[in-house]
Amino acid sequence: MQAAGADAIVEGEEHWTHKGDIRLFLWRKCQLDPGQRIGTILFVHGSSMASTPTFDLQIPGRPSAMDWFAGQGYDTWCVDMEGYGRSDKERDSTFDIANGADDLAAASDYIMQRTNCGPLLLYGISSGALRAGLFAQRHPERVARLALDAFVWTGDGSPTLKQRREKLPQFLESNRRPIDRAFVHSIFTRDHPDTADADVVDAFAEAITALDDSIPNGTYIDMCSKLPVVNPEQVTVPTIIMRGQHDGIAALDDLIAFFKLLPNPDKQLTVMPGISHASFQQKNYLLVYHILHAFFSSPEPVYLG
Repeated sequence: MQAAGADAIVEGEEHWTHKGDIRLFLWRKCQLDPGQRIGTILFVHGSSMASTPTFDLQIPGRPSAMDWFAGQGYDTWCVDMEGYGRSDKERDSTFDIANGADDLAAASDYIMQRTNCGPLLLYGISSGALRAGLFAQRHPERVARLALDAFVWTGDGSPTLKQRREKLPQFLESNRRPIDRAFVHSIFTRDHPDTADADVVDAFAEAITALDDSIPNGTYIDMCSKLPVVNPEQVTVPTIIMRGQHDGIAALDDLIAFFKLLPNPDKQLTVMPGISHASFQQKNYLLVYHILHAFFSSPEPVYLG
């Protein structure tokens, strides 16, 4: 297909890897000419949907994140966490955040061995940011730069998590919870109305529910009862924290406290105007792409002695 805003042809292909006996689905989009690639991105999805609806949602005239970044020259990948989408779902598990970090270890190993790309550019959103942060904490040698979008550290000051904790007993009763199109629409109405176009939300809901009619409870349980799961003092890679202006998950004071403890001076915290949760599906999605691209393409700093 032709990537929007770029002359290069972008091709998509599916891949599979294993975490032990567990099969994990990966989706890749990149330019056909490998000489034009400038870095490798691994996108990490959140609690309530698989990877391709979030990162490769196909809407005419509106480039998906994978199409847009592939058009800029990146080799882009996403992976369905265990329990989601096309990856295995059969194991008796809630598929928590630590399990997702294990999935990223398997996916990154596959990508790095297959492409010989070196450390990855890693982007995670919501609980995907927690998975990505924990993975970067465990495997800093595999991460060149880390982007945490809609991230939460302790959960203090988060109105969404305050409401969600009231349902913790219900989440603990089963490994999975049902989802439908109405649930997906609620993601876009709980924080601030009209930050996303209705046709985009409809397409997003259709893509999500085409792959899953239920999703694991593990990340919700962790975010309600086990925070913090990421230690900022052990996240040593260059990091950007991206917070939507209206996001009810990511309380700003909580993020500032986390940001202060990051040891690497190559770090940024940005507030994205007009954005609530699910930033790639917002009206201001191109602003999100720009912020992320600027961080991923930043030159390496020169440190003075």
